[in-house]
Amino acid sequence: MTYGENLWLFFTLLFGIIIVPGMDMIFVLANSLSRGRPAGMAATAGIMAGGAVHSLYGALGVGLLASFIPVLFTPLLIAGSLYMAWIGYTLMRSSIVIDGVGPAQAASHAQAFRRGAITCLMNPKAYLFMLAIYPQFLRPEFGPLLPQALVMGLMTAATQLAVYGGLALAAGRARQAIVGNATATIWIGRGAGILLVAVSLVTLAEGLR
Repeated sequence: MTYGENLWLFFTLLFGIIIVPGMDMIFVLANSLSRGRPAGMAATAGIMAGGAVHSLYGALGVGLLASFIPVLFTPLLIAGSLYMAWIGYTLMRSSIVIDGVGPAQAASHAQAFRRGAITCLMNPKAYLFMLAIYPQFLRPEFGPLLPQALVMGLMTAATQLAVYGGLALAAGRARQAIVGNATATIWIGRGAGILLVAVSLVTLAEGLR
């Protein structure tokens, strides 16, 4: 696998994760619908800041592992691939439905930013999730880890901006698509599950070589 192919796989997995309706998406919609597009974009920026911390955590964990306990790198890659495949499988079997989007709690754009960052950072599953993802794509054979981590972090922020920022700018239509169309929401989750399983199987095959 080339470095370019590795990045495409990472983007596919990343997009599949971010597009699934969840707490971050509802937070952005709530701020956009309650207080307008600027508040939605402030919430998006906060979530991006929280995502940057998660990316740093994942990169540091992989970097330390590769430097001090390299023998564990491949087992962690395999374990991470299996974990991601399991998440994908559960999404394929799930029926995600968003019942409604309540009013935003934030009173200012600065507060929307802070709460967006806290919403992202308070999710304990995200830390385990990043530790499972990064060993699959942050690979010593592609060169120094720091530039790779920077590229992946920028890709994460750009994807969050595209998805959540797009929701903030089109809040009314996005709300109708997510809340008013349960079938579409269910199939978004299942489609993301298929992507996760497919990417996980590819990285698992690479890890077993």
